[in-house]
This record gives sequence, C-alpha cells and structure tokens, in this order.
Amino acid sequence: MARLNEAEIRVQLRHLAGWSLSGANIERQFTFKSFLPAMDFVNRVARAAEQANHHPDISINYNRVTMALSTHSEGGITQKDFDLAQEINKLEPETSR
Repeated sequence: MARLNEAEIRVQLRHLAGWSLSGANIERQFTFKSFLPAMDFVNRVARAAEQANHHPDISINYNRVTMALSTHSEGGITQKDFDLAQEINKLEPETSR
C-alpha cells in the first residue's frame, strides 16, 4: 500500500473525527471515566487490529488511551492507517465522548 503525502493525509483527516497528524503518525487520545473502561476499549481495539493485521502504538495512562498509527513497512501513513482509525472510532463507547 502506497504511502500518502502530507496533502493527502490532511484531506483524509478532515473526515476522521478526533484524529490529527503527529510527526509520522496519525494520533488520537481517548478519555474514559476510569481505568477499567479504558482497558476494555484497548482490548476491543486489539481484536480489531489483529483482524486487520495492522497494529497501533498504544499508550495507556490510567483513564487516557492514545492511539498512534503509521504503516511501518511503508515508512509512513497509508490508507491502511485511516481504515483502522475509522474502525477504532466505531469502537469508542458513547460514554467516553
């Protein structure tokens, strides 16, 4: 899958709620009421990522979860990252928004 240029990335980000360009990644932070709902979300993302064979970098700080996506094999951001980001957004519980 071909790496996207910055203009293509910015166009795609306009249609992807909550995500932004951060260095060589697209990134989003999710905030939950406490640790357990954050971990439940991470586990749901892990299953979706495994099914897509595309794995985000995940940082967990108590009730905050940060997802960072890039396609390491392509050396940057590809459509695969945007596809997984859309799936991650669908997994976010209404209570965290």
